[in-house]
Amino acid sequence: MDYILAPSILAADFAVLGEEMRRTADNGARYLHFDVMDGMFVPSISFGMPVLKSIHEVTEQVMDAHLMVQEPVRYVEDFRDAGADIVTVHLEACEDVGATLKKIKECGMKAGLSICPETGACAVEEYIPDIDMLLVMSVHPGFGGQKFIPESLTKIRDIRNMAEAQGRELDIQVDGGIYLSNVREVLDAGANIIVAGSAIFKGDPEKNTREFMEILKSYE
Repeated sequence: MDYILAPSILAADFAVLGEEMRRTADNGARYLHFDVMDGMFVPSISFGMPVLKSIHEVTEQVMDAHLMVQEPVRYVEDFRDAGADIVTVHLEACEDVGATLKKIKECGMKAGLSICPETGACAVEEYIPDIDMLLVMSVHPGFGGQKFIPESLTKIRDIRNMAEAQGRELDIQVDGGIYLSNVREVLDAGANIIVAGSAIFKGDPEKNTREFMEILKSYE
C-alpha cells in the first residue's frame, strides 16, 4: 500500500503558490488537495475549476479535488476538463450517490467518497466496491483551524475492516487537524493518505513536508 501526503493548498500563500507547491513536490508530496466549497453544502466559498486548471498546468502532482458542494454530479465533467485526477464527493451532498460515483468513473477519474464527522462508517459500506478512495473528515468541513476529532480513529478502523472484508485494498484519506504530533495515530488506525494544510504551509513547507514524509515512509 502506498502512503501519500496531500498538502491542502487552501492553507497556502497564493502570492507564492507556485513556489510552495514545488517545495512540497520536491520533498515527496505526490498529491495536491484542492478544497472546493460552494457556500451551500458548507458555509464557506473557496475556488473552482479555473484555479485548478491553472495549477494543473504547472505541476505533475496528482490533482485531488475534494468537492464540498451540493449535488456535485453537476460539475464532474468540468473538473475532468480542468485536470482533476481524483474527484471526491460527499455522501451527504448527493441525491444519488451511486450515479455520481459512476459519472466520475465514466469521465476517467478516480472516485472518492467522503463522510462528515456525524456520519457513521456503516453508511459507506455498500459503496466500497465502487470507489477508489474513502475520505474521512476528522473535522467539520468548511472551517479551518479545527482540532482533530478523536472518534475519527474508530471510524477509520471500521472502514479499513469493512474494505478488507470485501477484499479491497482501499485508499483511506483523512482530512482535518492532522499534525506531526498525531499523524501516527491516524496511520495506525488504517489511513494511508494524509491531508495537511496549515501543518505544511504555516512555516517552512519544505521542512514540514520532509518531516511528514519521513513518518509516512516508515509505514511502507
